[in-house]
Amino acid sequence: MTENGPGDSRQPGIPVRDISLTFMKGMTVLRAFDEEHSHLTLAEISRLTGIERAVVRRLVLTLVQMGYVRKEANRYALTPHILVLGGSFLRANQFGRLVQPLIEMCAQDLGFSVGLAMGDGTDAVYVAQGSQSNARYTFGFTVGSRLPLLTTSIGRMLLAWGDPDWAKGVIETAPLQPHTPETLLDRAAIARAVADSRATGVSITQGEFEAGATGIAVPVGPLGAAKAALGFSEPAATVPPEDYDRCIAVLRRYAGNIAAVMS
Repeated sequence: MTENGPGDSRQPGIPVRDISLTFMKGMTVLRAFDEEHSHLTLAEISRLTGIERAVVRRLVLTLVQMGYVRKEANRYALTPHILVLGGSFLRANQFGRLVQPLIEMCAQDLGFSVGLAMGDGTDAVYVAQGSQSNARYTFGFTVGSRLPLLTTSIGRMLLAWGDPDWAKGVIETAPLQPHTPETLLDRAAIARAVADSRATGVSITQGEFEAGATGIAVPVGPLGAAKAALGFSEPAATVPPEDYDRCIAVLRRYAGNIAAVMS
């Protein structure tokens, strides 16, 4: 994982002696839970985190006591109380009052779901999402969904208009996974795709993360310092190439409005 870029929430220059390693391990335990690992045993948490099982046990029991984790037989799962942490970020940045209405209007103009994502490690994380009740299709992305930076349009857009040094490090070191037969696994080719998006201000992918899906994303913020990207993913048949210009224009209009309220 590349450190100290837009996609890494850690702060540089803090001496190790001033960091609580126990707290860091507790947060690592929380991050072990995801879509593929919703209910875990202590042994599984230990394997996923690399933390000794006896330490994992104390950390998990502490999280149970605090209400962030619950025990179900011999497995553990997150509770809704965990949303308080994410909700604090969204409220502090006024996403509900300022950003969400723009996301909803963008979805209405496009006619299908759109998402706003920010970088976190080697992933893009949805921080806002809007959809329409008559949407023709949805891939089920919601707030908190994590998408790989290297193989999605919204991820590559974050790399293209984010800090260049951070993007270079992610492209060189982030894990590559063949999600579909169309997934680009050549880092040089990914670097060229990111460079193209940097030049054009738009990222388009075809079936690399979801088979048969077209993803289109634009940056939210200035070149070299964009902290977010706005985009969507739809079946290719739903978004023919002749409709790209209209979709990009709508996304860019709302991306500008969102950048203004997030600044």
